[in-house]
Amino acid sequence: MVANLLYEGKAKRLFSTEQDGVLRVAYKDDATALNGERKESFASKGRLNNEITSRIFTYLNDAGIKSHFVEQISDTEQLVRSVEIIPLEVVVRNVIAGSLAKRLGVPEGTPTKQPIVEFYYKEDALNDPFINDAHVLYLEAATEDEIAILKASALAVNDALKEMFAKMNITLIDFKLEFGRDKDGNILLADEISPDTCRLWDRDTNAKLDKDVFRRNIGNLTAVYEEVLKRLKEVV
Repeated sequence: MVANLLYEGKAKRLFSTEQDGVLRVAYKDDATALNGERKESFASKGRLNNEITSRIFTYLNDAGIKSHFVEQISDTEQLVRSVEIIPLEVVVRNVIAGSLAKRLGVPEGTPTKQPIVEFYYKEDALNDPFINDAHVLYLEAATEDEIAILKASALAVNDALKEMFAKMNITLIDFKLEFGRDKDGNILLADEISPDTCRLWDRDTNAKLDKDVFRRNIGNLTAVYEEVLKRLKEVV
């Protein structure tokens, strides 16, 4: 059976496989910012995000958080369970940064009193706007029960990741998650968790260890991702 390209996004390609309900994800070397308006390729970026995501999903699975991840099969590829992606980005914020700093007029680096969970509607034509629970219900993106599951799951991921990154001497500033429904309607963590989807600051220097080095032209993306993987290998 020939693997068919099912989807191509900014950072990954998704292919069919001979296994029922299992897909192959191929990570690309492309980096994008400003909702795709800026784009560059970096050698080894796909390899780095694939291994970082594979290790983190394995860590989360061991912590009792289920995802679509099956296994890493090459430097740039992994197998995942097929899910229907919920059209929401679920963002968890532990420290004020990025768009939230601008929206609230609060200096970057200000800790939140408790984690903030936000929803963004996954729609490129609208630049993935921030929405609230009522909007989610109106759009029929998720039910009330599913909204509760998404929030609880995001906070559980946050607890696990904060502990993991602390061992790496990294502060987890904020991060974006995506979820999907499997064939039985169960909600699973999906997509990826990497420096593309997280804001990570060195705990001693506050140096940025994520895609902000590309967004803001303040560092070498590949070198930063290599540093994150190096530290990750020491704890996971």
